[in-house]
Amino acid sequence: MEYTNLGNTDIRVSKLCVGCMSFGKAGTMHDWTLDETGTEAIVRHALGLGINFFDTANGYSDGTSEEYLGRALKKNVARDKVVIASKVYFNPGRLSAEAIHREIEGSLRRLGTDYLDLYIIHRFDYDTPIEETMEALNDLVVSGKVRAIGASAMYGYQFYNMQLAARDHGWAQFAAMENHYNLLYREDERELIPICRQMNVSLMPYSPLAAGHLTRPTWNSDSIRSRTDRAAMGKYDRTEAQDMEIVRRVHTLAERYGVKMQQVALAWLWAKGAASPIIGATKAAHFDDAAGALDVQLSGEDIAWLEEPYLPHRIVGAIDRNPPQGVTLLDVKKS
Repeated sequence: MEYTNLGNTDIRVSKLCVGCMSFGKAGTMHDWTLDETGTEAIVRHALGLGINFFDTANGYSDGTSEEYLGRALKKNVARDKVVIASKVYFNPGRLSAEAIHREIEGSLRRLGTDYLDLYIIHRFDYDTPIEETMEALNDLVVSGKVRAIGASAMYGYQFYNMQLAARDHGWAQFAAMENHYNLLYREDERELIPICRQMNVSLMPYSPLAAGHLTRPTWNSDSIRSRTDRAAMGKYDRTEAQDMEIVRRVHTLAERYGVKMQQVALAWLWAKGAASPIIGATKAAHFDDAAGALDVQLSGEDIAWLEEPYLPHRIVGAIDRNPPQGVTLLDVKKS
């Protein structure tokens, strides 16, 4: 396994992150999530590969993702050997100071730890002043409950304004950005990613394999997740026709180099500067494949060929307004 620092911090993370939306009580958020036994098996396997970075959220499966992850880590590894990230936003009060101080306590309790390595705001909050949010996050860093802060899925100008507010007040600034980024969705290359590079903010992209579409030469599979994940359908299905050419090119390169498609897709992300793509898998073998991608090197010509068919997409990830209270899944495909 290879490691890198998160932004300007001294926090060392593996170049793969375990996405813990795959953990939790089935039916509370998704039908395909792993139970506690399955969660521990994945966590143990990831640790064996040298992966030390785990990303969850307060709203994943009604908090059971945090609970399952916390217990699995406690059984298998010392606390200071892993980097735990959780998120706040899909909760009452969004990113108000009151909500942030309340929600961190719930996350710490469910995870069974007295601090988080990384605390991420899950979206931009249109109802709370930026200064209120950033001061509350800084309070958590000063108190020792959080080592570093991050952001997720927002417009470039929003992220920039939040960073400036923190800088101007001498508060903690974001060290990581968890954004929607893969070969089929590259809209953040226009503004958000250049801002992150300018500010030395690490990219930890979610959906790096486009919900599995970059792992097989056909668009759909017969897995439970492929059949039931309506959020993934909402993200990708409307652009299937234009995106299949990219899928075909990933398949062609994988065949040429004797590797798997997901390894080509991950190698592309690292070549584009991603620090730690988030792998939300439910099978141990998928983490073996992901770790093997570290050995794949793409040429400049390969990268240009993969990128050439891309056409602009509608924005998926950043939001234009706060969703109704209680909504935790965005971009869901309507029945």
